[in-house]
Amino acid sequence: MAEVYNWQIGREMEYPYPEARPEKQWGAVFDLNKCIACQTCSLSCKTTWTNNEGQEHMFWNNVETKPYGSYPLQWDVDILDRLGVHEWGSDGVYDGDTIFEVRDFDWESMAADDDPETMHSEGIEGFRPDDEDWAQPNLGEDEPTGQEFESDTHIEEDHHPTWFFYLPRVCNHCTFAACAGGCPVQAIYKRQEDGIVLLDEDSCQAFQECVRACPYGKSIYNSVAANSQKCVGCYPKVEQGKVPQCFENCLGKIRMHGWVNQPENANTSAPVDYMVHEAEVALPLYPQLGLEPNVYYIPPINVPTDYLEQMFGPGVEQAQETYRKARRGDEEYRKLRGVLHLMGSTEWRIEEFEVTDEEAIGYDQDGHTVARVPMEEPRYERDRFDGQHDAYRLDIA
Repeated sequence: MAEVYNWQIGREMEYPYPEARPEKQWGAVFDLNKCIACQTCSLSCKTTWTNNEGQEHMFWNNVETKPYGSYPLQWDVDILDRLGVHEWGSDGVYDGDTIFEVRDFDWESMAADDDPETMHSEGIEGFRPDDEDWAQPNLGEDEPTGQEFESDTHIEEDHHPTWFFYLPRVCNHCTFAACAGGCPVQAIYKRQEDGIVLLDEDSCQAFQECVRACPYGKSIYNSVAANSQKCVGCYPKVEQGKVPQCFENCLGKIRMHGWVNQPENANTSAPVDYMVHEAEVALPLYPQLGLEPNVYYIPPINVPTDYLEQMFGPGVEQAQETYRKARRGDEEYRKLRGVLHLMGSTEWRIEEFEVTDEEAIGYDQDGHTVARVPMEEPRYERDRFDGQHDAYRLDIA
């Protein structure tokens, strides 16, 4: 058994292997307030990486509608139910069990080797979806919850009484990856140079324990190739200083790729570190699972806080308020507004950024300017009520 420190849950936890953080960690921030579920990200990934025989059911990038959508079917409902009660303390420390702890497994009895007889996943809570669970990636799309709409219903509150939102998902390239922890032949590994989690298909022996162990459903079995496959973080582009394919093709410009550090080593001139650690506006998906995922989400400001807290942890209310202040132009949040403007503005990875009186500017690893966007654009705001048509407008800007 190894004790590792997971800063997202504020404490040490059990994990099959000793803590071994990479030199740099692939990271991302997705702004859920801007996703329109156009699925351009899904298609750009599909046509690049999963267009071969046996990959028909495979979406390394998918976009699902919450609260009812899921791919594979019920992935989040199932794993949260298996985890049992998950409570956060008032100090921000997670008091419940992670998927590595809930089974009370004796990790001391498990050798850290690549002997197929050593089934590391025995101690990891999880489940393997059925084949048909991968066949319905759009189930629940655009299906709202909350109050029913009447003919005169109109919305002025921050939190909408009727709501849904889109959740785009890729592999989180987790710091404590369950797919790697559960693989009996150690075919999955984390690259030291960038923290990308890769699966060596030549070493894979089709145990599908990675499929069972990954709570996010992002390791998928290919029955034609007879091995498991997963998102590769577009490492060929990352090595060139570019953003992954699904980031570059995002029409809503909701995605920012970059490096993410632990809080004590945060570089707040870098976009992802700034949004995660200084602005604290971007939060990990289901941190209570214990994997320290490296994709962070800016929660939607129209969705009730209680639903989002079970998904993103206790920082949701503060993140929503911070985002509102940046959006309405509060001077204190000008830097955050600048980095939000830079999202999706270039195919190059922005290593550092600055905000001037007129512009937000992004720089690559050599200090060259790769993005420059204005801080102010012409804006027209309409009245909420349209007397001519006796109707209320939802979007007025």
